[in-house]
Amino acid sequence: MHRLGGVDAPLFEIDDLHVSAQDGTEILRGVSLRVGISEVHALMGPNGCGKSTLASTLMGSPEYEVTSGSIRFKGDDITTWGPDIRGKAGIFLAFQYPQEFPGVSVLNFLRQTVEARTGEETSVLDLRKRMLAWMDRLGMDSAFGDRYLNEGFSGGEKKRNEILQMALLQPDFAVLDETDSGLDIDTLKIVAAGVQEIRSDRPDIGVLAITHYQRLLDHLRPDHAHIIIDGRIVDRGGIELVECLEVNGYESWR
Repeated sequence: MHRLGGVDAPLFEIDDLHVSAQDGTEILRGVSLRVGISEVHALMGPNGCGKSTLASTLMGSPEYEVTSGSIRFKGDDITTWGPDIRGKAGIFLAFQYPQEFPGVSVLNFLRQTVEARTGEETSVLDLRKRMLAWMDRLGMDSAFGDRYLNEGFSGGEKKRNEILQMALLQPDFAVLDETDSGLDIDTLKIVAAGVQEIRSDRPDIGVLAITHYQRLLDHLRPDHAHIIIDGRIVDRGGIELVECLEVNGYESWR
């Protein structure tokens, strides 16, 4: 926990968050959620329920407007912070659909983002050493770093690259937006193992894993689970809630 005015504050806290799209349509209708140090939380819900909207909002996307409520990180109200400030502060988002950057190598992209995160210059040699060390831990081909970012990457390669970024940026809080989307069983295991490898290296990191399915959570074993329907969290629990959802589907909560 972090100290705020002498009171313990969660690592990350969303309080009664209401969010609308640019056309004024309300998508999130009062979402509240707290993630403590070293905790893994799962957020599950059907298509169109607001999961990816929440992920984008947590990173400060201009596509959405927070109409009421707040987002706090380490006790600071970050509701109005831009995505660059949030990233530098230690918040990371693994995208559901990572973008391609033709002409920009993975190594150069990582160098720029690490320097932006730390505010310090990083030598190519030093970063390459760190990158190769993590590639080895994540089971990635060392030639991967010289390829253009996400250009021609398979779905699994894109997701593994997101985990590599997460490892090198060393965030304090990570949002995994449907990281398991489009992955086969073997690749899913590799990606989940990568997240766990990072957690073993940084045990205090908080994680919010947003997903449709139980299969990712079988590997991450979340401390808490939340179900979101129509922009509202309708139930909370532990891994037993995930298992119940796998059996009964979302109809029980509609």
